[in-house]
Amino acid sequence: MLKQRGFYKGIDLGGWFSQCDYSEERLDTFITEEDIAKIASWGADHVRLPFDYNVVQEADGTMKEDGLARIDRALALCQKHGLHVVLDLHKTAGFSFDSGEREEGFFESAALQERFCQLWEVLADRYGHMHKAVAFELLNEITDAAYLDVWNKLVPVCMERLRKYAPETLVLVGSYWNNSPAALKDLDAPYDDKVAYNIHCYEPLKFTHQGAYWTAAIDPAERMSFAESGVTPAYFEKLFASAMEKAARHGAVLYCGEYGVIDRVSPEDTLAWYRAIHTAFETCGIGRCAWSYKEMDFGISDKRLDGVRDELLKNL
Repeated sequence: MLKQRGFYKGIDLGGWFSQCDYSEERLDTFITEEDIAKIASWGADHVRLPFDYNVVQEADGTMKEDGLARIDRALALCQKHGLHVVLDLHKTAGFSFDSGEREEGFFESAALQERFCQLWEVLADRYGHMHKAVAFELLNEITDAAYLDVWNKLVPVCMERLRKYAPETLVLVGSYWNNSPAALKDLDAPYDDKVAYNIHCYEPLKFTHQGAYWTAAIDPAERMSFAESGVTPAYFEKLFASAMEKAARHGAVLYCGEYGVIDRVSPEDTLAWYRAIHTAFETCGIGRCAWSYKEMDFGISDKRLDGVRDELLKNL
């Protein structure tokens, strides 16, 4: 279903409207039409567009027309070059997957949850008519299992409200542990047949995130080669198995909204990892979107990958 809808092979536009300094220069120039055209030339059928709530909402929750206009322009550029778009709410008021963002309280606050639902009503009203080209991702990477009960209750409430404006739009929903495939089993059944289950995959983390400076899960001094990682296509198929079973049980499809390798890894080892996960994606029929197009410690367009990029692009 994702291949038919044009959400099968994508690239993330991380760092444009999210995880940035939010300056006008950043928002207006980090990704250009030349970049969108390049991604289309690489054979992608879609991009994932992470955006943070403060790009489109004021501190009091009212909408920012200039922020919405930026999303409008991004969608228009993608349409011009034949790319579909996943609109990914990467950070909402009161919650971020990154503790360094100091967003907290969302899962304890009815007011912040209401603001979240209102935001999706606005977006659904504005973009629901573009359902053939635009999908929605309710929220990026729920972190803790402790949030699951609230999340399972909130998702259908939000879905009921956005469906009034966007009855045909594909909606992506993930589970805790940052969209871990292993956590998907605990997510409730999809709201309807136009909901896809969303996972992320950076396994093994000690390989894909070696040298990372932003997570306590990694010793930035440690290194691991691909040969030491134990990664094979079968490794990923086993990793995806419970998520595949969950999706099959509910007649849903599976989508991997993020996967990739940090720029501390050699180009050759990076390519080897992509080959393995690509083979598993194809075997399992999982749509996916690689993190990330440019910079953000994972940039596919970065100069370091010039020697392997053509081959890497065959394995996205």
